[in-house]
Amino acid sequence: MKRLVRGRVPTTVAGRSPTEEAPGGDGAATEGTTDGGGAKLRRTLGRSDLRAVPEARRALRELLDEWGPPERSETAELLTSELVTNALVHTDHDAVLTATVGPKRLRVEVRDFVGRRPRLRAPVADDGTNGRGLVLVQSLADAWGVRALGVGKVVWFELDGGPA
Repeated sequence: MKRLVRGRVPTTVAGRSPTEEAPGGDGAATEGTTDGGGAKLRRTLGRSDLRAVPEARRALRELLDEWGPPERSETAELLTSELVTNALVHTDHDAVLTATVGPKRLRVEVRDFVGRRPRLRAPVADDGTNGRGLVLVQSLADAWGVRALGVGKVVWFELDGGPA
């Protein structure tokens, strides 16, 4: 199992090859289900619907109500909104948000249906707030990466947490 830690791209994640689709790729929206002892959030996000960004943050906040210190939940919200925004703005397709909370770790994945890999780029001072999303993910996540799928990709991050 290889994971992206501070900027390196994984070749496998959780024993799957980069071209294998993650389990449950049907796009159904479910909340509060358990998977391996943790709570799970799954949302399909409509193409170019930026209203989905605050909705995703709210749903994640509710999921993380009892998880980890408050600053870790705030970081998770920030990073989730960056990945969701990137998927909706840069792909012109739907996206699927999945968050899985375990006793000590949170994993958030945003799947889109475009094979083009995101680029980590240095933000330009006069470029407003554009170009900072993946830099934030790289800086604040304990692990992150991109996994290619047969159609599209998953951009993911993990945060360690534990009891508040």
